[in-house]
Amino acid sequence: MSNTLRLTEQLMAMPSVTPTDGGCTALIQSHLDPLGFKCEVIDCGPDTFRVKNLWAKRAGSSGQTLAFAGHVDVVPTGPLSKWTSDPFTPTHREGKLYGRGACDMKASLAAMVVATQEFLKETPQPALGIAFLLTSDEEGPALDGTVRVCELLKSRNDAPDFCIVGEPTSVKKTGDMIKNGRRGSLSGKLKVIGIQGHIAYPQLADNPVHKAAPAIAELASTIWDQGNDFFPPTTWQISNVHAGTGATNVIPGEFVIDFNFRFCTESTADSLKQRLTDILNKHQLKFDIDWTLGGLPFLTTPGSLVDMVQEAIVQVTGIETELSTTGGTSDGRFIAQICPQVIELGPPNATIHKIDEHVAVADLEPLKEIYKQVLIKLNQACLANNSAAR
Repeated sequence: MSNTLRLTEQLMAMPSVTPTDGGCTALIQSHLDPLGFKCEVIDCGPDTFRVKNLWAKRAGSSGQTLAFAGHVDVVPTGPLSKWTSDPFTPTHREGKLYGRGACDMKASLAAMVVATQEFLKETPQPALGIAFLLTSDEEGPALDGTVRVCELLKSRNDAPDFCIVGEPTSVKKTGDMIKNGRRGSLSGKLKVIGIQGHIAYPQLADNPVHKAAPAIAELASTIWDQGNDFFPPTTWQISNVHAGTGATNVIPGEFVIDFNFRFCTESTADSLKQRLTDILNKHQLKFDIDWTLGGLPFLTTPGSLVDMVQEAIVQVTGIETELSTTGGTSDGRFIAQICPQVIELGPPNATIHKIDEHVAVADLEPLKEIYKQVLIKLNQACLANNSAAR
């Protein structure tokens, strides 16, 4: 059994449904302490939702640092009766490792740790600094996890220069897709206000559903932007609607709509808020909106980190990776606010959050080796920069 597989199984055997970490943080720290990492456990959040974060850093001579980032928490299992095997008992079947967190993202965490161990064994005094930023609150509200650590690092002027987030980004084989950016997420709860009344006397009421319909049609057909070379166009989608008392003879007094923008770098949260509000005002609606900014878009354009990751993937797997910014949000959105180069790379994501989540055992060692080769390449670049500066 490889060290990567062994550590993956150990982490998977620790139930760590958000926000609990199940002992994963301490296990990872036990591997980092002997390597010379300065480990800082940062507990955040209320007593009813306590989050465990870890910032571990081993400085290099160049002053530049690569951070491995990820989450030890997992989503709930769902009905245990539907699992073929216990979700927190790592189980092998037909070359696959089954259990909650297998691909999201305990395999990545194990691969990062083992890659670091092997790199430091071969290069005991690297020019490149290495860090780990881990949290037990990524699958939940994400209010006291990575975002809090990033705030702390920014206040200390200790932000990393490069970051690899271990989210499961691949499609069929490890390395066939990486994320070099993510769209932003802006949600709103729109309340259109009318006048409740008897359905037989519409002239005495004001139906907010009827009044809102033309505005909704316009919002649904609006082209918010054209996207760009790295992002698809911004989208606006309704997720929930509610109106009425449940009775069939009452005109509702309010119409509530939950919606979400997934927006690219061609738009801003403020510009989208203004354009949506202008459309509602044009249709003379009386309304209130509660806004929630889930995350800003980020983009790491092809450059040193992207290039080195692509080179490492080809070297290890022979695959020409695809750059992508599709999918949901990740903690990369917080890290990108303090770190100039952020990418996401992990195993295939086909079974994340599903019953019988699993990862192919054959994907583990290539993932570890890709991480290791990126460490080697970045360290060589740091050495070259040091020499050029002399």
